[in-house]
Amino acid sequence: MIDDISLKSNLKKWFGYAEFRSGQLDVIKALIQKEDTLAVLPTGTGKTLIYQYMGKLNEGTVIIVSPLISLMQDQVDRMRFLGEKRTIALNSSLNWYEKKKITKNLASYKYIYISPEMLSNDEILDNLKKINISLFVVDEAHCINQWGPDFRPEYLNLKRIISFLGSPLTLLLTATASNEVIDDIKNKIGIVNLNVIKYSANRPNIALDVEIIDDRNEKNERLLSLVNEVKKPGIIYFSSKKVANSVCRWLNDQTNLSVEAYHSDIDNDSRYKIQHQFINDKIDVICATSAFGMGIDKDNIRFVIHYHMPSNLESYVQEMGRAGRDGEQSISYILYREKDEVLQYRFIDDAIPTEDMIDFFYRNSKSLLKANLDEKGDLVRYYFEKGYELDETKSIFYNRRNELIASLNDMVEYVHSNGCYRQKLLNHFNEDFNNHDNQCCNGMQTELKLDHMNLISTNKDIKSGEKKEKWQNIIQSLFSN
Repeated sequence: MIDDISLKSNLKKWFGYAEFRSGQLDVIKALIQKEDTLAVLPTGTGKTLIYQYMGKLNEGTVIIVSPLISLMQDQVDRMRFLGEKRTIALNSSLNWYEKKKITKNLASYKYIYISPEMLSNDEILDNLKKINISLFVVDEAHCINQWGPDFRPEYLNLKRIISFLGSPLTLLLTATASNEVIDDIKNKIGIVNLNVIKYSANRPNIALDVEIIDDRNEKNERLLSLVNEVKKPGIIYFSSKKVANSVCRWLNDQTNLSVEAYHSDIDNDSRYKIQHQFINDKIDVICATSAFGMGIDKDNIRFVIHYHMPSNLESYVQEMGRAGRDGEQSISYILYREKDEVLQYRFIDDAIPTEDMIDFFYRNSKSLLKANLDEKGDLVRYYFEKGYELDETKSIFYNRRNELIASLNDMVEYVHSNGCYRQKLLNHFNEDFNNHDNQCCNGMQTELKLDHMNLISTNKDIKSGEKKEKWQNIIQSLFSN
């Protein structure tokens, strides 16, 4: 067993840091002892350093299962910049020739980032089985719970894949997981005696503000006021790409700020450019869907605003946790308008196949197996091709719908809470909290004052107002969702 002094010496030599951040050392020591580990560490604690450190400590290749192409590419670029050239991202952005070349030379790479879909490819799996895997990492492991059954079912293959690869030492990383989510991840990943290291989800330097807004125009005016008042940079999260685009155009028109939209309809090159401009302080505000944020290495984000209510508390903590990674005071806002949750209920209906759809596919499977189907049809086909019986498939989606609705109801209950928001949030993650003060949250009739938290912007960003009347005339169409 390597002692703590040697571990810190390596940290300084390899990464230039004198001390480990909270939780890093505990996880590294567990991995050195060959313990398969689920690490639940708060946002901003440098989870990626853990597997980078283990890669340098041991011979062999580190496999990192990552959910987003942009996240993979950003991490690959960062590691190459730091001098680790033997790093590659294996995902759908590569052409046929590039995939073949990489697949044939997997042993030459030290760190391989790969999507769960690419990892389910039999040819790639066969080639991975031939190399020495020192560590198998599932980054953003909460995706196993949040995305597995309905959005990206390939996450459910990880149990089989880990076994097929000879059960290498495995590390699962996430910032948010209640005890129930931890149990679900353990069940789906199928690792016996999985070691769990869980640190508090609390981010005391992020003040929590929930505001109940009467109507759409009031929400937009409040948003404009906040963007003008609070120190930048910041992120505004939306559940609708259309509204993210509209607000982005509106803020650029109404303010002197540099504002960009970021979501799945934007091409990869543009997304990559926006990420790096934001990281380098060339963009003040990002209007984003949940596609933005995972793994973004920017420590000075001062605010996160949720224009639309998140679908669950786990997503909320992940997204608001983009703020204040430098430890400085930051703030998170939820601008809630009555019945905002209707949009999230609609998303659940759009994502989960109905029993009638499942019945129809199983009755007509021969003609539908090769047909062009929508996303829900593809989901049903996936389970059919994996050998699930009709009743099993129905049960999976029935249970999944109930899980999503229950999580959304928890989020609605949080927004309408009469007590301390931080206490309510941490109780969801099985933690106690009783230290409410005037920088904690705006619950319990507490007024959060930006000047007391040193969060007031020193720049006047709203334009003179000559265009305001034009925008008032079309604002209803811009913010129809």
